[in-house]
Amino acid sequence: QVQLVESGGGLVQAGGSLRLSCAASGSIFSANTMGWYRMGWYRQAPGKQRELVATITSGGSTNYADSVKGRFTISRDNAKNTVYLQMDSLAPEDTAVYYCNAHVPYALAYRDYWGQGTQVTCSS
Repeated sequence: QVQLVESGGGLVQAGGSLRLSCAASGSIFSANTMGWYRMGWYRQAPGKQRELVATITSGGSTNYADSVKGRFTISRDNAKNTVYLQMDSLAPEDTAVYYCNAHVPYALAYRDYWGQGTQVTCSS
């Protein structure tokens, strides 16, 4: 059983900051193996499709949506099987449910695992 548990969401005023955490556990995350996988954060606002926020590869390379570049920072602590998303200069348009993702090799393809999501609400 694979579990991704997000935490750190909440209500913040525009210009404020939040730090999201995602703790990974389960058979594929034993022995600090989270470091083998690409991890990411996605978000879904009401009435909109889920969209990529940021990803970080096993080698530490990062990728960000244009809308969050320079404001959000993704990082990982493989020893703790945890990935983080530091969100600064938050704006009302960042309001969404934020989901943690693990992109894991499976057979000759990949399998995606998702957390349950954490709500981030930014008021103007």
